[in-house]
Order: sequence, then structure tokens, then C-alpha cells
Amino acid sequence: MARQAELGFDPPSPFRGKRGDDIVLCGKVFSTDPSGALYWAEQKTLIVADLHLEKGAAAAGKGRLLPHYDTRSTLRKLASVMDRYDPDRVVALGDSFHDETAADRLPHVDRERLRIIGQGREWYWITGNHDPVLPGWLEGAICPVLNIDGLKFRHEPEAGAKSHEVAGHLHPAARLTRRGASVRRKCFVSDGARLVLPAFGAFAGGLNVLDEAFDPLFGANGFHVWMLGRKEVYPVAKRQLLAD
Repeated sequence: MARQAELGFDPPSPFRGKRGDDIVLCGKVFSTDPSGALYWAEQKTLIVADLHLEKGAAAAGKGRLLPHYDTRSTLRKLASVMDRYDPDRVVALGDSFHDETAADRLPHVDRERLRIIGQGREWYWITGNHDPVLPGWLEGAICPVLNIDGLKFRHEPEAGAKSHEVAGHLHPAARLTRRGASVRRKCFVSDGARLVLPAFGAFAGGLNVLDEAFDPLFGANGFHVWMLGRKEVYPVAKRQLLAD
């Protein structure tokens, strides 16, 4: 807790759980993971956002010098998280594929990895703006929005002040300085009524939560962020954050 206090989190918060890295959303407790995944223990549900599989291959096809091993890296990370939590249900919050042809480019070995990862689990693929149409070979259900126990899971956050919503799309990231060094990390962001996840994909970047794109979502309500570290997740108060 000392390190959390040092980063500027102001306890107590109505949307911080008993553990500093938990998020309370509309009375329901979620555990954050340094990978960027979210776990809902009560429902044995793992949530991930914005895998952006095959982003590297798409960039290479446009002449950008990016390695094309991001899909494998992202799937390995996902498999590790699945082993850690052993969920009964998985929800992927859209933009699982970087573009509409990414699924066709996916090597057979990676398709098989996806199949093995999802074996014996209830899996929901939410459509995103990058992948509005998902391939038929995916195992699990495909839907634009998913409702579980009063919470709505979707890709893009709805405009305006909303409640009971879990979304992705914006790739939130946060920046602060400590001891003269600048730190910028992907993060979770929540005001206790809605929650936006960081992008899980290896090549998926991040948009600073102080960007105006977040204003319509949280506005005057304020918010806190949970910044991803290498081994831990750190809650940070908004007042500590810096613009890019």
C-alpha cells in the first residue's frame, strides 16, 4: 500500500476494492492484471480488449518496418493469463483482429492456438470497428453487445454519461513523473460507473486519458486509473497525471 500511496491514490475511494488493484464497478469487484486483462471472480469471467491480431503483418504489407510476430506474442500472453485465472467464460471486447482480412492472414498454427486456448470455455467475441465481421471458424458466440448480470460489455463506449458499462476501443494510457523520471503506461480507467480497459495487443498503443476523447465519458465525475506495471497494477489519482 505504501507504493500505491506514493503514486498518489487518495483512499478511500468508492471504486477501489479492498486490494488496491481491484476496481469496484456498480458494486461488482474486478481484479486487474498487469497483462491488461480484467477478471471478474464472481462470474469466473476474464475480459480482454483490443487484441489487434495481425497488426504487424498489416503494417509490413504497407511497407512499415515492424516485426510481424505480434500475434504470437499476444496469444502467448493470453494463454498465460488463462492459465493464471482458469476462467469459465472469456469476453473479448472487439478489435480482436486488426482489420477485416486479418483472420484470413492468421497462420494455421495461430488458429490452432486460439482453438486450444478457448477449449472447454464459454467465449464471446464482441465485434469492433476494426473487425465488424468476424470469421466463421472462430469458436464461441459473436455479438455486438453482451449483457451479464446487469453489466453491458461493448467495444466502443457509448457517448455521454453512462453506467454499468465495460468497454475498450480507446486504448487508455497514463503518464506521470516520479523522482524526475517520466513514466507512461497502459491503464484501466473508471469512475465507478463505467470502465474502459487498456489494449491487450502487443502492438496496440495507448491514448492519454487526459485527451479530450475521454471528456464525454467521465467529464465532471472524475476518474482514477490503474497503471500497468511489469508485475503489479498501480492505482493512481487523476490529479497526479500529466498530458503527453
